[in-house]
Amino acid sequence: MRQVIQISIYKGENYFVAEGVNVPIVTQGKTYDALFRNLKEAITLFLEDEDLSRYDIQANPAIIANFELNNILYA
Repeated sequence: MRQVIQISIYKGENYFVAEGVNVPIVTQGKTYDALFRNLKEAITLFLEDEDLSRYDIQANPAIIANFELNNILYA
């Protein structure tokens, strides 16, 4: 089974946004710190409330985040 939750992070119009690539998680924050706090909470809630076998994930998966740098560097 896959042991990874994949997250894509990009700069939206007013917020940084984190979206799950292989899981239904979406959150946002005005700053990176706020985004990562919200993402940690969203992933924690997802892991405790979901049947992870539906997503081919076991408990305590690694988390890999992709940053879309073009939107962050030139925003």
